[in-house]
Amino acid sequence: MPRMFSISATQVTSLSNLGPLRQTYSRTEDFPKMARAYSQVSQTVKESGLLRRAPWFYAMVGTLIALGFGGAITGFILLGDSWFQLLIAAAFGLLFTQVAFITHEAAHRQVLAKVTANDRLARLLAGFVGLSYSWWDSKHSRHHSNPNVVGKDPDIDVDTISFVQEDAAKSRGLVRMITRKQGWLFFPLLTLEGANLHFQSIKYLVSREPIKRRWTELGLITLRFALFLTPLFMFLPIGMAFAFLGVQLAVFGVYMGASFAPNHKGMPILERDIRIDFFTKQVRTSRNISGGWWATWLMGGLNYQIEHHLFPNMPRPHLARAREIVREYCETMNVPYTETTLLRSYAIVIDYLNRVGLAARDPFECPITAEYRRG
Repeated sequence: MPRMFSISATQVTSLSNLGPLRQTYSRTEDFPKMARAYSQVSQTVKESGLLRRAPWFYAMVGTLIALGFGGAITGFILLGDSWFQLLIAAAFGLLFTQVAFITHEAAHRQVLAKVTANDRLARLLAGFVGLSYSWWDSKHSRHHSNPNVVGKDPDIDVDTISFVQEDAAKSRGLVRMITRKQGWLFFPLLTLEGANLHFQSIKYLVSREPIKRRWTELGLITLRFALFLTPLFMFLPIGMAFAFLGVQLAVFGVYMGASFAPNHKGMPILERDIRIDFFTKQVRTSRNISGGWWATWLMGGLNYQIEHHLFPNMPRPHLARAREIVREYCETMNVPYTETTLLRSYAIVIDYLNRVGLAARDPFECPITAEYRRG
């Protein structure tokens, strides 16, 4: 279990003491100390060469992904009119997620030496996956600035799933029914996340907001769907084509959600007006996943979420070494460093969402009583 915060804090719970951890910080005298700690750990990381680009690594990963797509396309052609095509559909879901990981890393300037080159690569790969780079970049940048901060982190805004009890209490109709059991429904709902990501991207691009490279992104996404969907409906029976598309989207959504969910869900939720230093905020709200190299390949480096948030432009192969440095500094500064197994993280997320969902039950029923009754 991680140690509790050494900085003086008042825990504020929402609706009940079973709710997510909500914290405010009133003291500022520790800011210079923690700022120095982050400067020191940053200097150590830089001197260790961990911020250098790793083009050889991404060339290797890109080659493996390209070979994977080549194999999936070959399998699609050879299988023809066969329900074994659903295995190929699942493979496409996995491969598109791996491309999304590289897109994420390019957007963080991890892949190439020049900023503009990384941006172009990220936009191209996002279009290949069927996503808007502009939409994702804006959303993800706000998340990195204020992870798990109410009203500032878009990743905890309500979108069917409620991540804070105030949102759960406001839910109505079908969403309220889902919210009551949202922990258990979380992974089944992820089967729809792939379609939702495509929908949100297109919705953003056709909005009236000023968007850089709007037509480029719309063109890339249109081309992507044309190239992907045309062979499905030309060479497969219509029922099988829809089944293929459904499996591909479901696997893509579950894989994406299962890779991102363990990173922050169930970690402390911070009040909007929080006063807290960068180092503590990023470490305290993030969770690492143990497992070493296999977890790194499976999750595209997201298993080192703490190090990624402290050094967003650090290439994937350097994160493991950075973990050792960051852990040592966290022990010295008495800042909790959270790491657990992948399965345990999923259990934590499910339990957390179920506890938040208590607020969507009878508003006249005490959440604590409901919890005991449920047990």
